[in-house]
Amino acid sequence: MSSGTAPIYVPLEPSGGSSTAATSGLLAAMLGAHAQVSDLIFSPGRPPQVQSQGRLIAMVGRPLTADDTRHIASDLIGANKQAITMLREHGSCDVSHGLPGLARFRVNIFIQRGSCAIVMRVIPTVVPTLTSLALPARLQEAARLRDGIVLVTGPRNSGKSSTLAALLDCINEERVCHIITIEDPIEFLHNHKRATVHQRELHSDTPSFPLGLRAAMRQAPDVILVSELRERDTVEMAIDTAESGHLVFSSLNAPDAGKALERMVGFFAATEQPGVRARLAKTVRWIISQRLLPRKDGAGRTAVAQIVIVDSQLRKHFEGGDFSSEKLLEAAKRGPAQGCEGLDREIAKLVSAGVVDLDTGVMHASDPDQLSRALSDLAAQ
Repeated sequence: MSSGTAPIYVPLEPSGGSSTAATSGLLAAMLGAHAQVSDLIFSPGRPPQVQSQGRLIAMVGRPLTADDTRHIASDLIGANKQAITMLREHGSCDVSHGLPGLARFRVNIFIQRGSCAIVMRVIPTVVPTLTSLALPARLQEAARLRDGIVLVTGPRNSGKSSTLAALLDCINEERVCHIITIEDPIEFLHNHKRATVHQRELHSDTPSFPLGLRAAMRQAPDVILVSELRERDTVEMAIDTAESGHLVFSSLNAPDAGKALERMVGFFAATEQPGVRARLAKTVRWIISQRLLPRKDGAGRTAVAQIVIVDSQLRKHFEGGDFSSEKLLEAAKRGPAQGCEGLDREIAKLVSAGVVDLDTGVMHASDPDQLSRALSDLAAQ
């Protein structure tokens, strides 16, 4: 991938022409245009764009037409009838796409103003490790659990899928076991190592997360990954699966551990929520909340993570419906061996080390005052 920043001209076929080869050439050209391309974006009225190191950069060339984006979408969807149905009936669909030997993509195609737009997230071809993601080494302990739920939370585009992939790879390296994943779509491809890994993609391999989880219970798994908890039935099935003695990994779009649990409980009716809180308190083992912060030197982004291990004291608070940040901070004071490492303290370490600047740290902090206190403590050490 080129390290230069000069835009390149991206040739496009005339409107109305549809060529898988031309689309593949377009994607390859965009990947090579800049260093560390994370996303490709196609929108009518704009030239193709790439996201590189947090910047949105337009390719040189004419703006795309609605026909252009429709033909690109058609090439990416191919013969995936379920995706076509989703796009027609719900206005968006997710598919995976690969350029052999070059890259894989998580693709979202959606309808806006009656035309197609496309966002393609670049997925590395190599499964990441906790070390390559600069995540705490002690996360490996979560991969050694035998049952319960491990959640990875954070805003969109915070690297949750990469963290889940790294945790699964830890298990794959260490344990002789059966792993089943249910993903929308499949991102990282896991080869069989010590574990046997079966990966199922939503819509093409199973119609829904709940049905995929029900089927998994008949497939003798030890570890199950469901890529995202989006609605009530999936949350309930994930709890059922953990209660039956399985280890379940999943992700949730939430800024921190407390908000993640509140959102899970909120999927249920008020009369059901006390029972759900009690079940979550017994089954949730770890909650990993993470964010990606732009580096001060402009060399991409760096991860910061808060690790919450549900101990007996937190379990009592969770059963009572108290998911407040105050209780999580109390857990942090009890020490990393029993509770959690505070997100703001980890951000403070990055600011103190000069990896990210102060304004960036404040922008991503859960509590700017807590960040200031952590910076003062570090300066005094």
